[in-house]
Amino acid sequence: MVDRITPVTTDEDRAEIAARFGIDDEWPVVCEPFTQWVLEDSFNLSRPPLEDVGVQVVADVAPYELMKLRLLNASHQGLGYFGHLCGYTYVHEAAQDPLFRRFLRGYMDQEATPSLDPVPGVDLAAYKEDLIERFSNPEIRDTIARLCAESSDRIPKVASAGGPLPAFGGRPNRALGGNLASWARYAEGVDEQGHLIEVVDRRRDEVMARAARQASDPTAFLQSPDLFGGLRRTSASSSLI
Repeated sequence: MVDRITPVTTDEDRAEIAARFGIDDEWPVVCEPFTQWVLEDSFNLSRPPLEDVGVQVVADVAPYELMKLRLLNASHQGLGYFGHLCGYTYVHEAAQDPLFRRFLRGYMDQEATPSLDPVPGVDLAAYKEDLIERFSNPEIRDTIARLCAESSDRIPKVASAGGPLPAFGGRPNRALGGNLASWARYAEGVDEQGHLIEVVDRRRDEVMARAARQASDPTAFLQSPDLFGGLRRTSASSSLI
């Protein structure tokens, strides 16, 4: 499991690299200070001392991957679609909004954390605080548009990672439901200010066609078997929506 926020490279990044280092790099990789590598200790032969360079070598990587998907990735989706609809351009702008911060912490504490298995060596309270601060870092200049791109690949992984979330067993899960609803609203292609949204997705036509049917069929967006699997069969009665 690798965790490091890497925004899209811009012309300004290329110009700064050239000015500071005299290097004409067509695709520098810009990233945040934080980094986390978690590697499962499953090798047939010997391996280098990866711990010496900060890699967490663990018996089972699955709890760490689930933690990242349900805390970081799902929170990114919550920032992305709602942030875009509210007119934000950069992730840090939305993450610095007190309303968004309360929404994210509510999701993390009340919905995501109870669904996680124990994560050895990780202080989840500190991890969640760090996530909010990472999202709020203005120097990264990560874009809301990047978080919203290719949603048909991102969202199903978050929604189904590690099996059903507690909400699917009867507990309310309003924030995750809100994330899905915000994607559906975003996919209509117009924000709350009436500005057109450029939906970037390999399944753009299908996604936008389903979103367009929501006025007459409120669950139309969830009825795609490829995107939501079993969730579509319970969406009408579940507390998810």
